[in-house]
Amino acid sequence: MFEKILLVTRRTRLAGLVERFNTKKQAKFYVEHAGQDFEEFEREDEAYVRAVDRLRDSLDVGLPVQHVDRGLVPTFLFSGKEIVVVAGQDGLVANVAKYVGEQPLVGVNPDPERFDGVLLPYEVAGARGAVRKVLEGKARLRGVTLAEARLEDGQRLLAFNDLFIGARTHVSARYRLSHGGQEESQSSSGVLVSTGAGSSGWLSSIFTLARSLTAQTGGVPGAPWRLGWEEPRLAFVVREPFVSRHSGAEVVGGFVTEEQELVLESRMPSGGVIFSDGMEEDFLVFGAGARAHIRPARQRARLVVG
Repeated sequence: MFEKILLVTRRTRLAGLVERFNTKKQAKFYVEHAGQDFEEFEREDEAYVRAVDRLRDSLDVGLPVQHVDRGLVPTFLFSGKEIVVVAGQDGLVANVAKYVGEQPLVGVNPDPERFDGVLLPYEVAGARGAVRKVLEGKARLRGVTLAEARLEDGQRLLAFNDLFIGARTHVSARYRLSHGGQEESQSSSGVLVSTGAGSSGWLSSIFTLARSLTAQTGGVPGAPWRLGWEEPRLAFVVREPFVSRHSGAEVVGGFVTEEQELVLESRMPSGGVIFSDGMEEDFLVFGAGARAHIRPARQRARLVVG
């Protein structure tokens, strides 16, 4: 059933700086000039490299192991016959999960002292056992609802945590929003669409702001929305909607289901984008006239949890 193990890793902060400044010495100068501890960058890098080396050795279970940097994942050709092992942080699991189809994904925490590991149930020592369970068909999998944005020309983008629809820069996004039988022209700082997995992240910060402002102005704060990871629905919020002659703020949030999708039509001549999970370099162009249909994806991420 499975033909290989795909080990996905990321560059450390130090590796990224060395690539940017060409040498470790120049990276050190930059970090220390900014008043930061370069030795911490080195310790973090050494810990991650050691963990990845141990992890690669532990994955010798009779299948070839292919090592892939996360920067190559969006263009990697998945066959559907890989067991995907991700050496986190959490964000790496989120960014990989939307590309792998429904292959089982094993999240490994390479540095428990530094990473919380909400999406990383295994440490390096436990990764081999998790992979063996997958091979034996005994692994416990958690299906996680993904969000999907689809343009009418067939392009689509998936999100593990959230989708952002708006302007690439800090200028106002202009669009027409349709949801639940209501339509409205809007001008805002963009629309956020969250999955259950992402509802404790960016979405929760918006509710925190709204609750604080409501309380400070004498109102009664409402409860934030909470979604389960497996729930087949999404939540959307319009960020900072502006009311004018040409834009309203009546439809500023709600739930998106397969039967009740969210539709946005761009009215931005340039700079309109849709990106997912904070990865601004992986985006769909959302220029004037483009229509985006937002709904829960039929594809689900399958995380190995036991």
